[in-house]
Amino acid sequence: MHPDWATLDTIGGKSVLRFERRLAHPPEKVFRAISDPAELRHWFPAAMETELRAGAPIRFTFEEMDVDAPGGEVLEVDPPKLLVYTWGDDVLRWEIVPDGDGCRLFFSQTIAAGGISGGRPGTARNAAGWDVCLGALAARLDGEPAPETAWFPLFEAYVERFGLGEGTVRESGDEVVLRFERDVVQPPETVWAFLCEDAAPQVGADAPRRFGPTPPGRVSAVEPERSLAYEGVRWTFEPRVPGSLIVVEETLPEVRPAALAAWQVHLELLVAGLQGIERCWPDERVAALEARYAARLAAQAPRAGRR
Repeated sequence: MHPDWATLDTIGGKSVLRFERRLAHPPEKVFRAISDPAELRHWFPAAMETELRAGAPIRFTFEEMDVDAPGGEVLEVDPPKLLVYTWGDDVLRWEIVPDGDGCRLFFSQTIAAGGISGGRPGTARNAAGWDVCLGALAARLDGEPAPETAWFPLFEAYVERFGLGEGTVRESGDEVVLRFERDVVQPPETVWAFLCEDAAPQVGADAPRRFGPTPPGRVSAVEPERSLAYEGVRWTFEPRVPGSLIVVEETLPEVRPAALAAWQVHLELLVAGLQGIERCWPDERVAALEARYAARLAAQAPRAGRR
């Protein structure tokens, strides 16, 4: 089991990821590792150019990815205790507290809704990514090679821990709308190609098989790499930096726990498939999720009746 899971809070409408690490090194050494651009290159997700003074602009560069990096600004500097700066619309805060012959590093990322980090749907991606980075930071401080940490299992675990794979239900007149949002690291064109399997969806024809947990119906609207709709179901794809936000909505006459469970599992398999991981349909997982949704809806019903 992961010993240092990140936590997720919501403060002022923004998602806040928090991490804590105990490091067997003095605060001065750790502060240098989190602030010196030459040290950051060994573990931070982007190259960083700045001055250590409040108000200084920051230039980030993704050297191994063909995407634009966000800009930033130094907000607070108090060596060797505190470093705070922006990452696009997000705020990264590093606090170092002495602890015996070492120190404790407290790191948080406040994620802006709709920003480059993907808002709440993107918190699993960010948490898993920072876990990998912090592991590399600890190794750098220890003089060891960075550990070979698999990112995707951490990502899936955080999706489960934060409840990011679960669907929501809203009323729409006499019907209900099931909604799922999934953040992925692949761009919309890659997601679209995977779903279509080299087919070109046409209005009036059946949607490609991967667009539903059951055989999809006839396409009613399509905008390649952006949206597809068929018989009560609508998919949309929004670009992120890097990656996409996949949104799936299905309109039904009533809430069906089985539909919620099937869509959640279908999207779990889709996200794994985008990583090149093929999995069989997990009947036990579907049954467990259906029971969970049924229990949740039953618990909500009395409250709805009292309103």
